[in-house]
Amino acid sequence: MTHPASSSLTGLSVQADGSRTVHRALPEEVAVAIVFNGSTQAVMMASPTDLADFAHGFALSEGVITDLSQIENFELVDHPNGLEARFWLAEDRAEAIAARRRLMAGPVGCGLCGIDSLEQADRDLPQVGGAGLRFSYADIAGATDALRNHQPLHDLTHATHAAGFLQPGKGIILAREDVGRHNALDKVIGALALAGIDPASGAFVMTSRLSIELVQKTAVTRAPVLIAVSAPTAYALRAAKAAGITLVAFARGGGFDIYSHPKRIIPEVPNVP
Repeated sequence: MTHPASSSLTGLSVQADGSRTVHRALPEEVAVAIVFNGSTQAVMMASPTDLADFAHGFALSEGVITDLSQIENFELVDHPNGLEARFWLAEDRAEAIAARRRLMAGPVGCGLCGIDSLEQADRDLPQVGGAGLRFSYADIAGATDALRNHQPLHDLTHATHAAGFLQPGKGIILAREDVGRHNALDKVIGALALAGIDPASGAFVMTSRLSIELVQKTAVTRAPVLIAVSAPTAYALRAAKAAGITLVAFARGGGFDIYSHPKRIIPEVPNVP
């Protein structure tokens, strides 16, 4: 079964000068069950594109796996009312599955829905390295504008988020879209893993505000820089500081704010022989 990324639907547009029938392209969302070793761990609403990337990124960013070698088999299975992303993992990952268990469906705006306890919401984060990574001011200032060139579904519907991966001097090398901002980031995380690209070699760029689950996912993957067009929450900023993440917000119009660990961003990148 094919699930389209968008559908054209009819509505009535009411404006000051009258009303008229309009046809709008609207993004689709489908239920995606993430299944590990026969047990459903999460049901998330997501855009039905790049779902293998999404499932692998979710498994990595939620700590269910730490490396793709722990996956023995993976398949996407269509159902009339959604899809299943089925993983069969090495037996030693059973404890990790139980530790990050989720019990309920997560709507598109929810990044922590259904976790078993408050302790899991405030999980310990690893210290991020990347001490040698350096971005120029120009890299950061143009990041969100560059991401706009990788958003065909948003151009069609004006209703999706995007996440991208930025490398110094190379721009956005990879991007994914979704109705949920955390889903978009998981898709990028999965795509990087499947392509063999180390998240420590660049920065995640988001079209949304920065909430705690985005910082958590960034830290777990060891990406050292997180950039967004909008603001962070105070909780997210405290977590970024503690984890060693360079957090950049309000990156638009050629400017940006740096809120933590600014050493990775310098006015000019020196020439290194």
